Amino acid sequence: MDLSSSLASRLYGNLQTAVQPKPDMPAPETREGRSAFGAAALSFVDTLKAAEDTASAGLVGEAEPQSVVMALADAEFAVQTAVTMRDKVVEAYQEILRMPV
Repeated sequence: MDLSSSLASRLYGNLQTAVQPKPDMPAPETREGRSAFGAAALSFVDTLKAAEDTASAGLVGEAEPQSVVMALADAEFAVQTAVTMRDKVVEAYQEILRMPV
């Protein structure tokens, strides 16, 4: 998955807003009053929990193998996306550090 530097910069900006919201500039609200970053983190956790529950059900024979494979594929995609986003945020941060003051 390839994310542009511009998108990484915006994600980094959203991350700072989510971590330290300023009273004069509230974070954009998306899911249950959370910032975009918080909503993405909750979605990631929900995906992993659903995959774990489906895999556990598959081990005891309560879920079909196809649903277990699909849940694990969704979890793998979520982890790959999160790692890619993290890498781009770190890359953008390093680029900011290299800027002359």
